[in-house]
Amino acid sequence: MYSLFGWGAVSDREPELEIIHRPARGRWRAPWPLLFVHGAHAGAWCWEEHFLSWFAARGYDCHAVSLRGHGRSRGKRTLHLHSLSDYVRDLDRVVQEMPEAPVVIGHSMGGLVVQKYLEERALPAVVLMASVPPSGLAGAVFRLLATDPMLFSQISLVHGGVSRPEDLRRVSRAAFSEQLDAQLAERYGARMQGESQRALLDMLFLNLPLLHRVKRCPMLVMGAGDDALFGPDMVEATAEAYGAELVVVPGLAHAMMLEREWLRAAEPLHAWLRRLAADRR
Repeated sequence: MYSLFGWGAVSDREPELEIIHRPARGRWRAPWPLLFVHGAHAGAWCWEEHFLSWFAARGYDCHAVSLRGHGRSRGKRTLHLHSLSDYVRDLDRVVQEMPEAPVVIGHSMGGLVVQKYLEERALPAVVLMASVPPSGLAGAVFRLLATDPMLFSQISLVHGGVSRPEDLRRVSRAAFSEQLDAQLAERYGARMQGESQRALLDMLFLNLPLLHRVKRCPMLVMGAGDDALFGPDMVEATAEAYGAELVVVPGLAHAMMLEREWLRAAEPLHAWLRRLAADRR
């Protein structure tokens, strides 16, 4: 189910957002819905491939949002003006419209959006999946410059708005492992898009999380063993900063939810959510 939400009076000022919804199925029902937030260059579509239906079949009411300028949401013409705070405001609008406060799962840039959101509002629980760490993008930039400068230059072109299919296909190796079928990698790469220059600067140094303001809640930090952007050391540092549980899945790359073996990421997330639900009783 797709929808574009305008939120009444605020729709004149804020762009409509794409929401993909998969209602819960099965006999067991989770005590809260799930809200998935994509990373840079993507949209809600990245969760629709596998995660939304899989988790819905296990009793979770699942939603995925495309942040402004992404997917089918409005705001593409002004993409490079959107700030990280704009994305946080998008997340807040969706959360406030949901009948119950959700557990929010943020991937990559979406994980940093979730961290910034927690500066202002509480959530029942959050999952940071291959997330930008609270220290920002600088560590990933230096890592790529040292280990793969060609990939860094290609990513920089896409960040700058170059979105030709051949450019997006080249940088897809930053997101996917070699185990992913080449046709799938090409299809996913074709759906990638440019990212806001303003948001990238925010994630580099302009608007990083203020740890003393982040409201604490149950948190799972997930990493991918073969992540070219945020390696296990960065993921461990994120978990340590928040006192969070940590899961690193070996053999998967950055876009864990789209990998051939995506179930190896979905299953530990599901197990953590079930333990969280059991502890609530």
